Amino acid sequence: MSPSQPPVPSPDSPRPPDALHARAMDDLRYIRETMEGAASFTALSGWGGAIIGLTAFPAAYLAAQAPTHRSWMRIWLVEAVIGVLIGVGMTVRKARRARQPLFGRPGRKFALTFAMPLAAGAILTIPLYYSGLTAILPGTWLLLYGTAFATAGAFSVSAVPVMGLSFMVVGTAALAAPAAWGDALMAAGFGALHIVFGALIARKHGG
Repeated sequence: MSPSQPPVPSPDSPRPPDALHARAMDDLRYIRETMEGAASFTALSGWGGAIIGLTAFPAAYLAAQAPTHRSWMRIWLVEAVIGVLIGVGMTVRKARRARQPLFGRPGRKFALTFAMPLAAGAILTIPLYYSGLTAILPGTWLLLYGTAFATAGAFSVSAVPVMGLSFMVVGTAALAAPAAWGDALMAAGFGALHIVFGALIARKHGG
């Protein structure tokens, strides 16, 4: 070996401490990301769902008494806004109490998968309403709302996809039933199902 050439480390020589530290950090990062990706989103508030269910009954009653399609639509839109505020607020509260990151990988997957069917329902509502097809809106809303929970439930606790499938059954029934049954079936879905499954999720998964 010439004096100008640096020594070549042998394969059996110990690795530099910096390289070992970097490798260890990479391994820890990979393990953490793998565990996070496999985790379920458990911050969905069961009590929030139950409270939403309670608000759906007076909304269904008022909607059934509405004199026009416009006032009927306004009642259910107000109920939807109330439901969103309750659901999001109670879920944030549960996540903070459990010290679970709301927008970790499971939360992001749940939110994205949940939002797509709801967006489809919101878009469909516009042409259906202005075409005078409000009679099929209850079934459409229930069906797509159930689809949101059934698909997003893959990233949450086991009761969530079952709840979604139950909403889809009620939505299918609403599409097949007479138009006069729409508000009653909305009460059965957005009211009773929310209360039953909300209480189940709260009891088994901490609120």
